[in-house]
Amino acid sequence: MMDQLIERYPAQLVEAMEIGENATILPYDQEINLVYVAGLGGSGIGGDFVAELIRDECKIPYLVGKSYSVPAYLNENTLAIISSYSGNTEETLEALKGIEASGAKVVIVSSGGKLINIAKEKGYDHIIVPGNWPSPRACLGFSFVQQLYIMNKLGFIGDGFKKELKASIDLLKFDVDSIKEEALQIAKQMFGTIPIIYTTDRMESVAVRLRQQINENAKMLCWHHVIPEMNHNELVGWKSHDKRVSVLFMRNKDDYARNATRMDINNKIISELCDTVIETYSKGQSLIEKNMYFVHLGDWISWYLSDMRKVDSIEVDVIDYLKGELAKMN
Repeated sequence: MMDQLIERYPAQLVEAMEIGENATILPYDQEINLVYVAGLGGSGIGGDFVAELIRDECKIPYLVGKSYSVPAYLNENTLAIISSYSGNTEETLEALKGIEASGAKVVIVSSGGKLINIAKEKGYDHIIVPGNWPSPRACLGFSFVQQLYIMNKLGFIGDGFKKELKASIDLLKFDVDSIKEEALQIAKQMFGTIPIIYTTDRMESVAVRLRQQINENAKMLCWHHVIPEMNHNELVGWKSHDKRVSVLFMRNKDDYARNATRMDINNKIISELCDTVIETYSKGQSLIEKNMYFVHLGDWISWYLSDMRKVDSIEVDVIDYLKGELAKMN
């Protein structure tokens, strides 16, 4: 089932763009000087991607919160995007209360649930995405594309992302076979290890996404870090040979020159202490294309790992158990 959802990702991006084009986001009568996204898990990661993708263009901060509470600096000059695929995420619903109390302007992105009911009741701008996908983490395209359109319709970013998204869709469709083949080879090398993912700070969302997909789809522990920050701490942890782990460097041919050099040096150091060190390079011209390429590659890596481990990539019983235990406290 998960492999079928991954196969549909390019088509999801097409549908997400159609939804975004037709969405109505009313202009606000107050100046907006901050955007705050409330969302967790598969819904929260979309905000992380957007924050990285627009930071060279957007003139105001774009922050993501993944908690019950919200910062004290939110106010009537804040645009708050509430993102929950189900519309029933406990933490996000609680955060909405704090956002409403702050006077922030609210836009909701969801497939339904309590959030859409609240949006309709209180007259909030909202975008409804398809609710027929069985796994929220397979709906990244619906999440981050709508946020890009919200920022576009409110004048914070231009139309350039649309062309780049279309190019991303073409890239994923054209390269589907090679993406799956590379993902399979990487998964074979990761199998039986604890994967560690390294990339540059400009693409941390890619690493977070892959880590989360390996966690949920393959039922494996995994961690990530970014360069250059990890060169000031984690690199020192590489002191002795460790057969338990594998390392994946996710690189771009146009990485900042000093970071590219750091990647080379890190690879040299770690290769002497780890039996499995892998490098992969993105494809595409724009940052959006490179991100989408790595997202699709990473999703396939996680699925192949789930297949090798003979686990159900959809199942999240432990999360359902956690929610059930929390519900007993209500």
